Amino acid sequence: MAVVDKPSAREAKRLQTRERLMGAAIAEFKRSGIAEADVGAIVAAAGVAHGTFFFHFPTKQHVLLELERREEERIAKQLGRYADSKRSLPEILAEAVRLVLGLERRLGAVLFKDFLALHFSQHRPADESNEHPVIVRVAQEIERAQQAGRVAADVSPMNSAVFFLLGLYALLTTTHDWPTQSAMLDDYVARTLRGIEAR
Repeated sequence: MAVVDKPSAREAKRLQTRERLMGAAIAEFKRSGIAEADVGAIVAAAGVAHGTFFFHFPTKQHVLLELERREEERIAKQLGRYADSKRSLPEILAEAVRLVLGLERRLGAVLFKDFLALHFSQHRPADESNEHPVIVRVAQEIERAQQAGRVAADVSPMNSAVFFLLGLYALLTTTHDWPTQSAMLDDYVARTLRGIEAR
């Protein structure tokens, strides 16, 4: 059995402060949106000094990057568990849509729009990670279907996963209040599958 070192008291306190700031920032973003969010309100809610926010997060966008990292990891794990129960590619893509819609409900419309806008921002803070776990998991499932002969041999699983998720995010950003959104998402999944299936 491996021994896991416990963080020092100082490190534990730093992590607690970071989590309080993260929670307060997310609550403020849900209320006001990231552009209008007040760092003063965030630090007051977290019970820390003003400069403490910038010690943990250089900008408000860095909070959103951290939220994005956590949510992508969570969705990728849930999607992986679902896919590992021997689901078909159509079921897996539909589940990916369901999980992202669940994220929208949890974050609320204002924060979700900011969350998705970060993907398309030219001013996105540098992200050291080149891996997006949801894209990677969807690509793995497309590749698995390809190996089973259900996806065309000339399809790039990674490119297809990127196209699928970016298209999904764009649809969710632009059709939030449309009464036809659900049918449109079903059609989007069906057309994605038609575009990559083996003939």
